[in-house]
Amino acid sequence: MVVLEDDHKTAIASMQEDDLIGLHFGLGSAIRNAFRLHEPDSKLLASCGVEHPDDAAGTIIQVLWRTLQPSK
Repeated sequence: MVVLEDDHKTAIASMQEDDLIGLHFGLGSAIRNAFRLHEPDSKLLASCGVEHPDDAAGTIIQVLWRTLQPSK
């Protein structure tokens, strides 16, 4: 399971959206492995609307980032 500490959430929230790609190898890899996005029958992969696990992890990171943004 991927669990983020509050300081990690704060760091992600403070990033610019274009910089999220920098999380691909660390957090992205943890997400791909923890949620088994490489499995052909992955429902999470399918629900992300993409075919590749890397793209699904990117989608999940982007949604996480948006969720962590302060309300305006």
